[in-house]
Amino acid sequence: MDGGFPGSFAQGDIAFLLTPLTLAETPTQDKERAIQSGARHYSEMIGREEPPSSAYRALYADALARHAARAGREIAGLAKGLDAAIEGPITLLSLVRAGAPLGVLLKRALVALGRDVAHAGISIIRDRGIDAVALAHVARRRPSAGAVFVDGWTGKGAIAGELARTLAGRSDYAPRLVTLADPCGRAWLSASGEDWLIPSGILGATVSGLVSRTILNEAIGADDFHGCRVWDHLAAHDVTRDHVEALWACVAPALRDPGVLPIRPEDPDRARRREASRAVVASVAARFDVDNLNRIKPGIAEATRAVLRRVPERVFVASAADPDCAALVHLARERDVPLEEAGEAIAPYRALTLIRRVS
Repeated sequence: MDGGFPGSFAQGDIAFLLTPLTLAETPTQDKERAIQSGARHYSEMIGREEPPSSAYRALYADALARHAARAGREIAGLAKGLDAAIEGPITLLSLVRAGAPLGVLLKRALVALGRDVAHAGISIIRDRGIDAVALAHVARRRPSAGAVFVDGWTGKGAIAGELARTLAGRSDYAPRLVTLADPCGRAWLSASGEDWLIPSGILGATVSGLVSRTILNEAIGADDFHGCRVWDHLAAHDVTRDHVEALWACVAPALRDPGVLPIRPEDPDRARRREASRAVVASVAARFDVDNLNRIKPGIAEATRAVLRRVPERVFVASAADPDCAALVHLARERDVPLEEAGEAIAPYRALTLIRRVS
């Protein structure tokens, strides 16, 4: 799709409809204090993203080795499901940035299935909505009937809710969210409801085209796409293309496997997961007197990213010996964050991070 840039993904894999900025970085403690006090919205600031340590890169490599085959089969199943569910041109709108790696692979898979497909990365920001300028840009180029929104996973459903709120009342775009994992029961189409270690979930820019999370502040004009930083200082650590190729080596044969069936939107377990998710979040909020649920980050990927980017108070894991939580446990111990084994008390999640109250 024209009008965007690919980041460090291969040309043609994705067009990020974003405005690169030179915004100064805000230290983590200052950013957290501004967010919690209400002085600034999180999207107005960006913290510097540091390169992962060699030990952490090894944990990512282990996650990729253990889960590439599963991810390949499930991505193929999602592609077959989209192929069956959507007539005419398909437009994948990956929510930056966690949706980008999945969207790239879905695009390749749909092309292999012979479909007319385009892929763009667009911004959605909690409490601020989806990037209307980017959506209008897409609408001028592709039929909206075949558009779906792609994210890697759901946490407690905040972005799914934001998507539904933003698109409510519109007749062109439906809030059809596609994910690999949907433990909170809010996706339209998901490969599973399990909270599992999606390898891209424990890295940030270095698996997402060197693009930061998105930014919406006074630097963004009324006709501009939402902003981002391009983290060029991480180029030596970038695994974006290697990640895509490693998973594509598993997706391609799964597309040809008749045993990999199309995944359908119907999910009889979705309502149960939604209620279980709400109960876990409510329980943690009550125990720790949390009045802002944005401080609660459930799910392996969300919990891990919260420790990397925020000021965590406590990390919960179902089991500290769970290999899927190894990266999170490593970070918690490295940063002296209290770690609590919670067992089934946090189901359907296997991990959860509570952000410290600092305001």
